[in-house]
Amino acid sequence: MKFQGADVLKSSKIILENTVEKILLFSALLSIISVVFITVFIFQEGLPLFAKVSPLKFLFSSTWEPTAEIPQYGILPFIMGSIWVTVGALILSVPVGLAVGIFMAEMAEGKIADILRTVVELLAGIPSVIYGLFGYIAISPVIRVLFKSPTGLGVLTASIVLAIMTLPTIINITEVSLRAVPHELKEGSLALGATHWMTIYRVMIPTARSGILAGIVLGMGRAIGETMAVLMVAGNAVTMPKGPLSLTRTLTMNIATDMKYAADDHAVSLFTTGIVLFVFILGINTLVQYLMKKAVREDV
Repeated sequence: MKFQGADVLKSSKIILENTVEKILLFSALLSIISVVFITVFIFQEGLPLFAKVSPLKFLFSSTWEPTAEIPQYGILPFIMGSIWVTVGALILSVPVGLAVGIFMAEMAEGKIADILRTVVELLAGIPSVIYGLFGYIAISPVIRVLFKSPTGLGVLTASIVLAIMTLPTIINITEVSLRAVPHELKEGSLALGATHWMTIYRVMIPTARSGILAGIVLGMGRAIGETMAVLMVAGNAVTMPKGPLSLTRTLTMNIATDMKYAADDHAVSLFTTGIVLFVFILGINTLVQYLMKKAVREDV
């Protein structure tokens, strides 16, 4: 009887393990299938535009007049607007995010660490529309006064708002990556006479650089894909941005603004804009994956 009970218990464990394994496999396949369906849908809806408009003209023309008698579909201003806003946000957020992440991982203790983590978690949970309101009410007047901007809206205001929004991602992943560095490396560096800061700068950050890079890329993805907050503070002007104070419209803003009244080829062009955004993000992720794998090979 004892052996039979043990066999039943072992059999039930095997069944449970197989069931869990199948559930996890189904979840993984569901994620893949979802991405495939989204990709097929976007390309199926957006590619027909290229039968009427040259891809080069669509990408590199600066004229966007989809409702004119002779429609013009050129999204170069939106591409440049997305680049300006995203690069500006990264310039502002990456140094601050890395600094806070390093401080939280290596220096903050007790109540200070708890307060910082709570603040970062709150930043991550604030809805994007609240960030947009904050940028419109608090940041744009400052920009208007300091830089004599007519409205205070534009690339710089949008970059500041997006920088604040991407900070939690960069901070959290930087902290986790630094805490994952083996203690032996840190202790060995300190034992050889290096200071705490030298250990962080010369040992820990290079070791954790793949994770830190991943955090920066996730922040970049947040900045590129954000719509509502940028829509409220970027000015939403169909013009080529010429500087930090220029009004601009990003790819996501263009889709959100025009989708409510677009029809026929105009609606198709918005899906085509989505294809461009999709390919752009895919290219960035592919480049980062290559850099991360290269970093791992160099460590080995």
